[in-house]
Amino acid sequence: MKENGKETQEKYEKENMEKNLKESIENGEAGEVTIEKPKINYRGWKAMPFIIGNETFEKLGAIGTLSNLLIYLTTVFNMKTITAATIINIFNGTCNFGTLIGAYLCDTYFGRYKTLGFATCASFLGLLCIQLTAAISNLHPPHCAKESSICKGPTGGQMAFLFTGFGLMVIGAGGVRPCNLAFGADQFNPNTDSGKRGVNSFFNWYFFTFTFAKMVSLTLIVYVQSNVSWAIGLGIPPILMFIACVLFFVGTKIYVRVKAVGSPMTSVAQVIVVAIKKRGLNPVPQPWISLFKYIPSESVNVKLPYTDQFRFLDKAAIISPQDKINPDGSAADPWKLCSLQQVEETKCVLRVLPIWVSGVVYYLAVVQQNTYAVFQASQSDRRLGNTGFKIPAATYVVFMMLSLTIFIPIYDRVLVPFVRRITGKESGISMLQRVGFGIVFSIFTMLVSALVEEHRRTIALSKPTLGIEPRRGAISSMSGFWLIPQFALAGLTEAFASVGLIEFYYKQFPENMRSIAGSLFYCGLAGSSYFSSLLIMIVHRTTKRGATGNWLSEDLNKGRLDYFYFLVAGLGVINLGYFLICTRWYRYKASEDGTTEVNLEMKTSEKTSA
Repeated sequence: MKENGKETQEKYEKENMEKNLKESIENGEAGEVTIEKPKINYRGWKAMPFIIGNETFEKLGAIGTLSNLLIYLTTVFNMKTITAATIINIFNGTCNFGTLIGAYLCDTYFGRYKTLGFATCASFLGLLCIQLTAAISNLHPPHCAKESSICKGPTGGQMAFLFTGFGLMVIGAGGVRPCNLAFGADQFNPNTDSGKRGVNSFFNWYFFTFTFAKMVSLTLIVYVQSNVSWAIGLGIPPILMFIACVLFFVGTKIYVRVKAVGSPMTSVAQVIVVAIKKRGLNPVPQPWISLFKYIPSESVNVKLPYTDQFRFLDKAAIISPQDKINPDGSAADPWKLCSLQQVEETKCVLRVLPIWVSGVVYYLAVVQQNTYAVFQASQSDRRLGNTGFKIPAATYVVFMMLSLTIFIPIYDRVLVPFVRRITGKESGISMLQRVGFGIVFSIFTMLVSALVEEHRRTIALSKPTLGIEPRRGAISSMSGFWLIPQFALAGLTEAFASVGLIEFYYKQFPENMRSIAGSLFYCGLAGSSYFSSLLIMIVHRTTKRGATGNWLSEDLNKGRLDYFYFLVAGLGVINLGYFLICTRWYRYKASEDGTTEVNLEMKTSEKTSA
C-alpha cells in the first residue's frame, strides 16, 4: 500500500509540473519557468594558491623562453636577424590570435578546466622540445665561430623539431591565455559581497604575478641563458612549467568547474541572421513584454532585462505566424526565431567592441617602450656608477614591470578602500573610469618619452659622446636612468588600463563567453603590435623624403624619434576623446533585477556602511 501511495504521489507531481509548464507556454511565459540548480561550493581564496601558483610558474616558464628566443635563433640556429625576427613576430601573433580558437573550443566543448589542463601540458612539451634543440647537438646547427664568414644553417629536420616546439606552445598559449583568468574568477561567488571583492582583487593579483614572472625571466633566466649555458637556461622553463602542471592538478577537487554549454557565438550569429531575415517586420509595442521569452534551464547566463540600444536586433525575437514553439517553450527553429535573452546577450557583445578599439590604440604607448625605448637606452650611458658594468638595453623594460608590480598592491590595498569611502563603489572607481585613467597615463608616457629623447639627442649632438655602438650612432652621455620615468608611467598605464580592460571584458560579456572575453584582450595586444608596425612603416616612408629627414633613422641622433613620440601622444589624445564618447553611450550589463554593475556596487556599499 505504501508503495502504491508513493507511485500515486510521484504521478501527481509529474502531472502537476506538466500542467504548469503547459500553462506557462500558453501564456508566453515559458522562459519564466525556473528549475532550482544544485548549490555550488565556492572556495574563493582557498583555490588561489593552486591557480595563482599555476599562473606564476606557467608565466615564468613561457616568458623565460620567449623573452630571449630572438637571440637563441640568431646565435644557436645561425639565422639571419630579419629571418629570426619574422619567425618571432609570426609566432607571437599566432599565439595571441590563437586565443580565439582556444576560447571557442573551451566555451563550446571542453570547459575551462579541461582546456587549461591540456594547454598547460602542451606548453610543457613545447618548452621541452625547444630545450632539447639546445641540449642535443644533432638538433641544432654546428657552432659558428666569430672569425668565420660562413655559417651552416639549420637542416629541415632541425627546423621541423623546432617548429614542433613552437606549435605546441601555440596550442598551450591558445588555451591558457583566454581561460586562466576566467577560471580563477569562477572560484568566487558572484552573488556575495565577499565574492565580488575577491574577483576585483584577483584581477589585480593576476597582473601582479604576470609582471613578477616577467621581471624574473628578463633578469635571472635570461642571464643564465646568455652567460652560462643555453641548455641549462632553456632547461629551467620546462621545469617551472612542470611545477605549474602539478599545482594545477593538485587543486582539482576544490575547483568550481563551469561546464561548456555549446557555442556562444552561434547564438550571436543566429540573432544577427534572424534580425536580417525579419527586417521587414514592424517594431512591436512594449517589446519587453511582447518579444519571445525563453531561457534554457541549463543556462549559466544571468537573465537580462530589455535595453533599447541596437533595436534593429529586436526583430529577431518577434513571433511571426510562421514561427513554431516546442512543447518545452523553446523555438522549433532557432535560425527563424530567437529569444529576448539571446538578443540582449548579443547587444552586450556589440556594446563592448567600440571600447575594444580604444584599447588597441592606447596600448601603442606600451609597445613603444618595448621597442624604440630600448633603442633609446642603447644610445645612452648605461654604466652603473664606477663599476664599469653596463645595464643591458633590453633590461630597462624591467622598470616598467617594477612600476606595475609595486603599484598594484598599493592600488588594491590602499587606494581602493580610500576611494570606496568617497564614491560608494565596491571597486572604488568603475571599470571604464579605470581604463580612462590608463589612457591618460599613456598620453603622459609618450610626452615624457619625447622630452627625454629630445634631451638625449641634444646632448649627443652638442657634447662629447661615449663611443660608437656597432650599426648605430654615437652614445649620448645622458644617463640611461633618465628613461626610468617613462617606463614607470608605462607601468601605471598597464596597471589602470590593462587590468581594467580585462575586468571589463570579463564582467560585461555573457557568462558563457568569458573565455572569449579573455581572448579579446590578447587580440587587442596583437592589434596594437600590428598597428604600431603599420604606423612605423608609414612614418618611415613619409618622413625620409621630408625636410626634417627620416624620423626613425637607425641612428637615433640623425632621426627625430621625439617627433614620432609626439605623434603617438596626439593619437592618444584623439583616442581619449573617442573613449569618452563611448563611455557616455555605453550601458553596463544589468543584473537579474535590472540593476547595473555600477549601481549594484553603490547599493552594496550603502548597505554595508549602514
